[in-house]
Amino acid sequence: MSTRDLLAALAERGWTLGVAESLTGGLVVAEIVAVPGASAVLRGGVVAYATDLKRDLLEVPGGLLAERGAVDPDVALHMARGVRRRTRADVGLATTGVAGPDPQDGKEPGLVFVAVSTPDRDEVRRLDLPGDRAAVRAGAAAGVLALAADVLAG
Repeated sequence: MSTRDLLAALAERGWTLGVAESLTGGLVVAEIVAVPGASAVLRGGVVAYATDLKRDLLEVPGGLLAERGAVDPDVALHMARGVRRRTRADVGLATTGVAGPDPQDGKEPGLVFVAVSTPDRDEVRRLDLPGDRAAVRAGAAAGVLALAADVLAG
């Protein structure tokens, strides 16, 4: 499913979209707004690159962040849920991971978690992405959009 098809599927349901990004730094929202008519679905996005912003803006529990770090499947899920609340959207997408070149919190570059939260279900997917920083970031953006398409497809 293309990004255009994803937006059409959201529009058919009358659902809106919010996006929380960490390592992707706005790539997901940029991919979405490249589609003409995206404003009919997209409410907005939050780039919470710093861990304290994940806590303060996206309502990721501080204890979870302190215990596991920002690169964690539960953090991704809380980010997706938090951006739904903050943007008053029906669907939330989230990306968190290590783009590299150095490890973060003991996690190697290429480890990414993407999440989708909808009124019907939540899902998190682990991605182990090869390549340099740009490849990991692009793969993470594509990965969260693919997960969203899978969730909407049923």
